Amino acid sequence: MPINKVMLTALSLLSYPELDVEKTYLVERKLQNLTARRARKPWLYQIWEHSVPSSEGQIPMRIFTPKQQKRDSVLLFFHGGGWVLGSIDSYDGICGDMAAQTGCVVASVDYRLAPEHRFPAAAEDCYAAAREVFLHSGLLGARPEDIVLFGDSAGGNLAAAVSLMARDRGEFLPRRQILIYPAVGNDHSEDSIFPSVRENGTGYLLTSKRVRDFFALYRAKEEDLENPYFAPLAAKTLENQPDTLLITAEFCPLRDEGEAYGERLREAGSYVEIHRVPDALHGYFSLPVWFKQVQRTYAMINAFLEENYER
Repeated sequence: MPINKVMLTALSLLSYPELDVEKTYLVERKLQNLTARRARKPWLYQIWEHSVPSSEGQIPMRIFTPKQQKRDSVLLFFHGGGWVLGSIDSYDGICGDMAAQTGCVVASVDYRLAPEHRFPAAAEDCYAAAREVFLHSGLLGARPEDIVLFGDSAGGNLAAAVSLMARDRGEFLPRRQILIYPAVGNDHSEDSIFPSVRENGTGYLLTSKRVRDFFALYRAKEEDLENPYFAPLAAKTLENQPDTLLITAEFCPLRDEGEAYGERLREAGSYVEIHRVPDALHGYFSLPVWFKQVQRTYAMINAFLEENYER
């Protein structure tokens, strides 16, 4: 479905300029923090704070409990932002909407950001948070089988990485994960095997250059690009992974790599649903819930949470 000319013109004006993220990320963080709490809707949920101990210090976690809890599921959420931006504060409104729309408890993790803390800091923080939630059921009152890993963009990358780490380390194993336009590949250049990197790499808010800039700030060394905890598509095998709901956006540079990851999970034996949201851009999940693309996404999420699949 093509975007009309008026919308395309607006997107061109709104798209991130081809600036060096390394020079702008501190300003972008400040702007996010200025508006962080304005989207809260406390009449729909309750909030409490928690800290997860790790070898590197305390990992903040914010728990959103809906006023009308409909399910036993707990959504363990990792926010987007290219591993450089975003926080539990900037995602307050999104996580609150998530709790209200799904009727689930949402636990949002505030992992360390790059470039101050490069790979694997974010992945290890998310794993530590997942480990506590899975192994200490009294924390959120959920059985391990009711915990769902969830992330958008870089957060989708981290959810996929935690699932791989959990399989490899053998301490727990998530049964379900929800990945929204995840960054799972390692090549966003003009030579990428994925057409969406070129087709959607300019003019649609998130540019391929910006993705490359984020990757450059997140990785600690060039070899990280081949590490499956950095780029899950680089994994040699995707066996023993959770049932997966994978949602991409039509006009997103990460679209094709996300769908390829879903196909590889399916080929490896996981139950996988892959949905491409038409007329949607990267980041659309952050929009208010009255947008049709967001409503459609929550319909898919709720249907996925309702199903009881047999592995």
